[in-house]
Amino acid sequence: MVDESKMYFKKHRSGQLTNGIERSAHRALLYSMGLEGDDFKKPMIAIVNSFTEMVPGHIHLRELADFVKQGVVEAGGLPREFNTIALCDGLCQGHKGMSYPLPSREVIADSIEMMVEAHQFDAMVMMPGCDKIVPGMLMAAARLDIPAIFVPGGPMLPGRYKDLDVLTLTDMRELIGRTQTGKLTVDELMEAEREALPGYGTCSMLGTANTMSCMTEILGMALPGCGLAHAVSAKKRRLAKQSGKRIVAMLEEGLTARKILTRAALRNGVMAGMAMGASTNSALHLPAIAHEAGVELSLRDFDELSRKVPYICNIKPSGKYPLIALEEAGGIPAVLKAIEGKLENGHMTVTGKTMAENLSSVALVENDIVYPVTSPKNEEGGLAVLYGNLAPDGAVVKKSGVKPSMYYFEGRARIFHSMEDASAAVSGDRIKQGDVLVIRYEGPKGGPGMREMHMTTSLIVGRGMDESCALITDGRFSGSTRGPCIGHVSPEAAAGGPIAAVEEGDTIVIDIPNRRLELRVPQEEIERRLANVQHVVKERTPALGRYAALVSSADKGAVLLCPDEKKAG
Repeated sequence: MVDESKMYFKKHRSGQLTNGIERSAHRALLYSMGLEGDDFKKPMIAIVNSFTEMVPGHIHLRELADFVKQGVVEAGGLPREFNTIALCDGLCQGHKGMSYPLPSREVIADSIEMMVEAHQFDAMVMMPGCDKIVPGMLMAAARLDIPAIFVPGGPMLPGRYKDLDVLTLTDMRELIGRTQTGKLTVDELMEAEREALPGYGTCSMLGTANTMSCMTEILGMALPGCGLAHAVSAKKRRLAKQSGKRIVAMLEEGLTARKILTRAALRNGVMAGMAMGASTNSALHLPAIAHEAGVELSLRDFDELSRKVPYICNIKPSGKYPLIALEEAGGIPAVLKAIEGKLENGHMTVTGKTMAENLSSVALVENDIVYPVTSPKNEEGGLAVLYGNLAPDGAVVKKSGVKPSMYYFEGRARIFHSMEDASAAVSGDRIKQGDVLVIRYEGPKGGPGMREMHMTTSLIVGRGMDESCALITDGRFSGSTRGPCIGHVSPEAAAGGPIAAVEEGDTIVIDIPNRRLELRVPQEEIERRLANVQHVVKERTPALGRYAALVSSADKGAVLLCPDEKKAG
């Protein structure tokens, strides 16, 4: 009988790689990378990094990972780093590359599952930055349900140019419209380009990247303060090291992702997003995370909570200040403290304490950055969900970015089957006062990939047309979008939704206070048109074709469903 006692190293699941005589070859592979026998006794912690030299929100993550690893080592763990892909929505804007960011979310979640399950990691430190990487990693954490903690890369500092004291990527896109209308010269625009973004990090307004990075902290998956700690700061590096230490403790405590990502946590996420004026993309990502966690969360929750939680954060693009101002005012803890009375109790966090316990020592902040709940910027939350015969399953608008004069609008439908055609019409002065641009076949299935319509919306706002025209689409918007823009129209055109039946010149009614999106056409006529419509089918690559075949609608989070799930649904 062989005595295998010397070959049993640890109780953790990574013991699948090290324990027993059958794992002799496995240990040889580990020895080949410079590990020692004592390393086999340590819990193996995945450092899930999304470093890339192509994206400003990620280019510093290789260096930041060193601080995480220091923390893991000091706490007695064995850190092993691997990478995921990271696409930059900003660089993908306005061309066919924008078909890929939302599908990349699923690829990221799948790739993490494959790496973690294949190598039987014990726990994970997730290091995302930009728009789809954060939710992709949150989805993976919920799916795998092992201890996980997040260290988002952090926002960049705002820029400054001439009389523009706070310059962000949103402003840059709107400056294009100002240049086209002669309010800015081409030389001035090119000069502003060099000053707008002064360094690495995620864009310094509350777009999708920072919405979801803040959401890691709101959901309890990151240490307090980590969501808004700026990319260049020493604070971010200290929190990275502390997170490395904390993940080892979480493993010993058995604190796994699904113990944190509960329905209460996700509803708290919706409420905090409403208070902050979060990106419309949060209405895609939070339901997708809930789906992976086995939790119910729908647009009905967003609709309910948007009426209960006021909009209180004066942050760009809907407000005045960059994110650095919110961090200096107390960050996410200050926002949560302001709406504490509306949050659901008992929500556990990576600290090992509930959110309420974390907030017990946080001071209440009330100023021009975080408004008092009793005197908010708006009585209702930053997002609104609209329903009607044009969007039976819902549509989403960033109410905090819409001027009150456009809360109710009736206009003439102008039909486009791509963002490029709509943008060309705006740039070519073919859009007139009272028009409603309808951009369809840009949904998850029809795009495929649910591209952002941000180039078109920026042109509308930059040209000063945001109080005379509106836009609706089955596509989506950048988190930095503002103006009367309604997206996520569900069902989408490619799935036979009523948006496919809209014709040039039809009257469309947008009624945000009453949550209505209506086509002034009799229902029988809509059904007749849908029965005869010739659907647009766009060219797709193999990757996008597989995505289109499996993706659910936007109101379900645009998650990928296996054939059995589709039948059940």
